[in-house]
Amino acid sequence: MPILQLKMHPGRTIEQKKAFVREATRIVVETLVCPLESVEILITEIPKDAWATAGKLKSDG
Repeated sequence: MPILQLKMHPGRTIEQKKAFVREATRIVVETLVCPLESVEILITEIPKDAWATAGKLKSDG
């Protein structure tokens, strides 16, 4: 059972998320030759004030 985990900042629409999971699932099924029903995708939205790069919060710009 392939499980994909996507972590991103909030702000994508439900339509964008639906398009992502549809296309990501299609690619996984094609590439890994597995049943559609076996693909799981977890989307975690992490606010910019809880995400840092190079010692700086993303919310700080």
